[in-house]
Amino acid sequence: MKAWRFLHTGDRSPAENMAIDEAILTAHSEEKSPPTVRFYGWNPATLSIGYFQKAQEVDMEAVESEGIGFVRRPTGGRAVLHDRELTYSIIVSETYPGIPRNVTEAYRVLSEGLLQGFRGLGLNAEMVQLASEEEKEKYASVAGSSACFDSPSWYELVVEGRKIAGSAQVRQKDVVLQHGSILLDMDTDQLFRLLKFSNEKVAERMKLSFAKKAVTINDLLRAQNKPPIHLREVEDAFRRGIAKGLGIVLEDGELTAYEQELTRQLVQEKYAAENWNFRR
Repeated sequence: MKAWRFLHTGDRSPAENMAIDEAILTAHSEEKSPPTVRFYGWNPATLSIGYFQKAQEVDMEAVESEGIGFVRRPTGGRAVLHDRELTYSIIVSETYPGIPRNVTEAYRVLSEGLLQGFRGLGLNAEMVQLASEEEKEKYASVAGSSACFDSPSWYELVVEGRKIAGSAQVRQKDVVLQHGSILLDMDTDQLFRLLKFSNEKVAERMKLSFAKKAVTINDLLRAQNKPPIHLREVEDAFRRGIAKGLGIVLEDGELTAYEQELTRQLVQEKYAAENWNFRR
C-alpha cells in the first residue's frame, strides 16, 4: 500500500483553514508535497459559504453578534456552520492511480473512506446514488435553503435516509481537493439565525425541512440510547476508515516551510480579504 501524508493542524482561523488546503494543493501540483489527508477544526466557530454562493444570503450582523467567523470556500456548495465537527480534506493528483477523471465518480471513490469511518463507529451508513437523470433534475429544481446539508449531491452518505456528511470538491492545477464536515452535533437554530430569509415563516419551514434531511453522529447514538462520542474517537475512526477506504497508509507529517509561506500569502491576499469573501 502506498503511503500518504497525514496532517492534524488543530483549530485554525477561517482564513487559515482555507489557505492551508489551497497551499497543500499548490505544493502537491508542483510535486513538492505528497498526497495528503488533513484533519482540522475552527477557532472561532465559523460559517463558510460555497464559491458560487451569494454573501447576501448571510446575516452578517448575526454572524458578528454571535462571535462566528466567516469565510468563502474555494469549493462549491452552500453554507456550513463549522463547530462541533471533524473537518477533513483530501488532496491528491488527478492522475493518481484509481482517481476517476469524472468529478462525481471521484467523489464516490474519495468518500469510501468516510463511509468506512462511520461504519467504524457502529453506524449503518450507506452511499446512495441518485438513480436517474430524471431524479437529478428533480432534486436540482427543488428550492432548498442556503444551508449545505439541505442540498443533495449525486452521491450521498446517509444513515436511515438522512444526510450525515457534507463534502465539496474542486480541481485546480491537475489536483483534486475534497473537503467536508463530519458532524458530531449541530445547532440548527443557530445556523438558521445566521442566514437570511424572506420572512419568518419561510425560515421556519426551511429549518423543519433541514432537520428531516440532516443528522449528526450523536443524534444517531442518542436515538440508540448510547452515550455521545467525543472528537478524539471520531478522529481515530476516520483516520482508520480513510486509510482502509483508499487502500493507503497514513503517515504523520507536518506542513512544509513552503506550504506555510503559501498559507501566509493566501490568508493575506485571498481568504481574509473582503474582495474574496464578499464578492458579488
